[in-house]
Amino acid sequence: VDQACRALRLPTVRVRTGEMLLAAEKEQLTYRGFLAELLLAECDDRDRRRSARRVKAAGFPRDKWIGDFDFEANPNVNPATIHGLGSAAWVRSGQPLCLIGDSGTGKSHLLIGLGTAAAEAGYRVKYTLATKLVNELVEAADDKQLAKTIARYGRVDLLCIDELGYMELDRRGAELLFQVLTEREEKASVAIASNESFSGWTKTFTDPRLCAAIVDRLTFGGNIIAPALLSEDLTSFTAELVPAP
Repeated sequence: VDQACRALRLPTVRVRTGEMLLAAEKEQLTYRGFLAELLLAECDDRDRRRSARRVKAAGFPRDKWIGDFDFEANPNVNPATIHGLGSAAWVRSGQPLCLIGDSGTGKSHLLIGLGTAAAEAGYRVKYTLATKLVNELVEAADDKQLAKTIARYGRVDLLCIDELGYMELDRRGAELLFQVLTEREEKASVAIASNESFSGWTKTFTDPRLCAAIVDRLTFGGNIIAPALLSEDLTSFTAELVPAP
């Protein structure tokens, strides 16, 4: 049995056959019932291992889960909204997500927690810092590998970009980031965490029209978790950046 399980790559069956055989005898299971229990255990463990590999492949810097988030310390964050996002239905629909707030409000925790939930739900997820992503894109462009790099980021179901707004980006870096966002628009989800409200993004993206376009890519048809930001603030902000003709 041990050799057969190794050959067939059934590690759970190999390890748990003896234990589950004793349980089956005690519960007087039929042969069919015992076999079903054994195979279900293998399937469950395989799902857990696959989920763990997806979470590891995402590259999160630390372990964070939605269930660990302190809603009492952040009363302006709606638990029902966050738990709803935890279902990852928005990832399935290719919707964007913006998490905006001051330092210490749990943005990165939620970004990683929701990204982890998506990975555990079966989606391919990638986490990166905004500056790291832009630097990688600039290097790829210099090496004439930009299309390949953008395509690689385009293959994941959810791209999590943390610390957007912490540093000013030059026009080239902003344009390269815009290409990544455009590649994913309405096809695959992007989630960002930023310490700046949308009106403060002009410090990161100094070209007003490019800034407005990036905000549009990250908010159209998506979810915004920013308790201090009213919906009309976003409308007036984009209108100020790109005046009507």
